[in-house]
Amino acid sequence: MRVVDTIPHESMSITIMHMNDKYQVRFEAGPMEQIFKFSVEEVGSLEGLKKRIDESFIATTRKRFNDMFLQLRNNL
Repeated sequence: MRVVDTIPHESMSITIMHMNDKYQVRFEAGPMEQIFKFSVEEVGSLEGLKKRIDESFIATTRKRFNDMFLQLRNNL
């Protein structure tokens, strides 16, 4: 697997990786991470993938991180 790009963001690390006709988009925030997998056939190209990872997708992912953080904090 190799890193092919990153998407700048002020509160998360967003890394795009490629291996075996699949892209993986890894979001990291503190001790948590979320990984989404897309087939190259589904998105067409790196640019097609980046169009899918739009502001709405990122906002939903960030909200999920907030929910994950609250769950983690409440169970400690």
